[in-house]
Parts: sequence; C-alpha cells; structure tokens
Amino acid sequence: MIGSPDALLSGSLCASFKDVEHPCQQCRTPVEDGRPFCPQCRAPQIHVQVAIPEVGIAAGLNSAPDEFSPEIPAETRLAWSQTRQAASGSTMDRGIAVRAALKAGVLGVFIGMIPFLGIVLTGAVAVFFYRRENGSALPAALGSRLGGAAGVVAFAINALLITIRIFVFHAQQEYTDAILKVAQRFGANTADPDIQASIHNLFTPAGLALTFFFGMIVTVVLASVGGAVASLFLRPRNPRG
Repeated sequence: MIGSPDALLSGSLCASFKDVEHPCQQCRTPVEDGRPFCPQCRAPQIHVQVAIPEVGIAAGLNSAPDEFSPEIPAETRLAWSQTRQAASGSTMDRGIAVRAALKAGVLGVFIGMIPFLGIVLTGAVAVFFYRRENGSALPAALGSRLGGAAGVVAFAINALLITIRIFVFHAQQEYTDAILKVAQRFGANTADPDIQASIHNLFTPAGLALTFFFGMIVTVVLASVGGAVASLFLRPRNPRG
C-alpha cells in the first residue's frame, strides 16, 4: 500500500540528510556536509588537499630546486644541474668576460715570452678566470671568443710597448739586431742589402702597421685555440654509474 504524501516526503528528506552526512574523522560522530566543525568534539571538518606535482613538472616550475633535499633522487638532481649549466653556458656574462680577458691579457704579456705556446696559454687562462668567477663552463665557441679577446689585449699592450721603445727611446737598432740574429739562425744572408733594407722598412710607420696587423691575426688565432681547448677541459664530466 502506498503511504501518504507526507510520509513519502518525510522519508525522502531523511534519506537526503543521511546521504549528505559524513563521520567526523576524530570522534566518528555523524556530521552534515558543509559544517566547518564537529558538533561533538569541535574538530575542523574542512580539509584542503593539494596535489603534489610530479618530479618532472616540479623541475620545470621550480627555477632553483633544492638539490640537496633527501626526497629528490640523485638522478633528478643531476638532470637539474646539467640543465642549469647548459642554460648558463649558452650565454656569456659580459662583465665577467671583460675582466677575465683583461687579467689574462696583462698576464699574457709575460706568458707571451714563450714563443707561440705563451699566446695559446693566454687564451686558456682567460677561460680559467671566467670559470673561476662565474662558476659555469663555457662552450668551445664562446671560450674561443674569450681567448681571442685576451689575445687582443696582450697584443695591444705589447704593440704599445714596442712603439714607445722605438719612437721614444730610439730602440730601433736593438730590434734590428734581434731580427738579424733570427734571420741568421734560419740561414738567411744578413749581409744582403735587400734583406737589410727589408728589415729597416719594418720600423717605418707603414712597416709597423703591416707587421702589427699580421701579428695581431696570428695572436688572436692562437689565443682562440687556447680558449677553445680550455673550455673543453674545464667542462663538467658526467659521473659514471
């Protein structure tokens, strides 16, 4: 027999109230949904769940993750470190690069006394100075540019000193004798008037300009090679498992 409408309505309301109740997590007393506190123990009933992102997503959102956190696997920390090193190595800090090139160039005035090898070392020292101050390794292309810049600084200082000695302190004869000695070691006839005239022409303004031009090219090339080689040696190695 079908009950009265009031009885049906009352039953449906009771069922709906039962459906929206939940037990308190502390005292297990039934609590209606939407109530902030339990009427029995006053325990809070609103809980906010925050989804923890996966490691890969967290690595992309967190620009500076804690590499030393014990919860993060070692492989993930290594990937983060390599990613930051690659990002920092793709560009060069101009201020640090200028300082590194200047310091290496000044030091290269003395290192350059070693024929050819001294110029290569000048470029390598510039990359070493940059790495020590910046903390990141440069790719070979940028290391080559930095080494070449250090070579330009070293050559400019040497060229200035030579020009001052020739035109201010009149040391032309001293350089002439040095070149003649080098020519004699290579078996050239230094008594030949043509050779002597060619050597004397080197100390004219035009001769010095041409000599400095080719000398700078050789210096930049050798210093660039040194910078590229140093970048390859100073780049981080992946630890082998």
